[in-house]
Amino acid sequence: MTGFTDVPTDLPADSRYHRPRLTKLVSWTGLIMGVVVGAALALTYTWVFDPRTLVDIHPRQMETNARSEYIAAVAVSFTHNSDLELATDRLLTVVPPGKDPFQEVADVACLLAQTGYVSSSSGIEAVRAMKTFYQLQQRSGCADDIVLVAAEPTAIVTVVLPTSTPLPPPTKTATVAPTKEATPTIAVFIPTAQPLEEYVLINVATFCDVARSGLIEVFVQDFNGTGIPGEPVRVRWDGGEDVFFTGLKPERSPAYADFEMTADVAYIIDMPDRSEPSTRELVAAPCTTEVGDRAITSYRATFRPLE
Repeated sequence: MTGFTDVPTDLPADSRYHRPRLTKLVSWTGLIMGVVVGAALALTYTWVFDPRTLVDIHPRQMETNARSEYIAAVAVSFTHNSDLELATDRLLTVVPPGKDPFQEVADVACLLAQTGYVSSSSGIEAVRAMKTFYQLQQRSGCADDIVLVAAEPTAIVTVVLPTSTPLPPPTKTATVAPTKEATPTIAVFIPTAQPLEEYVLINVATFCDVARSGLIEVFVQDFNGTGIPGEPVRVRWDGGEDVFFTGLKPERSPAYADFEMTADVAYIIDMPDRSEPSTRELVAAPCTTEVGDRAITSYRATFRPLE
């Protein structure tokens, strides 16, 4: 046909007309966006919806608040047992190497005394215990100048103040003995002693677990369920007793303390000078787990302040 040239059909195999057309298999923009979105979703899930819970950590790995509560618990424990060596060993596990452990107590007490930590009676007592502890070691801090006053109930006591009654002027008639006038009274407010019962045992539950066999687990909580560290808990049995403190195992909870029972022994628990003893004996009796393993019955007790 005029004006057209036939395309040759006998071109070489490597001719540009016979090369296969490559298809773009990867979108680099889409790949990068997918990686970014996936990483964001993964971080959101692990940080917000399912954060990792650290267990069996070294005390120096604790967060700032937990670390401060641990130091407070050590000081409160010292006020009860006066064991300076034990308190020092506990502090050395949480204080960074090279720092003075006693001055660290003073510094933490300074911080706690200026926060809401001292809004409760237990927080005030903890800071007072810290002050006593570091002052005995000739340390000082800003908590020295902060007056911690706990609210105490008051009672009205009537105090009678004697007054003199003037004698009548002399007369020529026989005098009559003056009648005794009523003396005024003044109402004085005098703080009364704190009641014996500050806490109440609200619940005791049993469980059977080979990994936590024969334990009395105690939680001391505030009204809103917040853990209270440094609170003493006492267990008594026939022929003995022991006192241990909350907050010394912060990886579990600031409210937590535990005691290992002896098999076939019955125990009574309370918070010394803070609560009435439990009316139920906690007996370390044999038990069987759901999978058939043998263990010793454990107990989980919770104390909360009286309302």
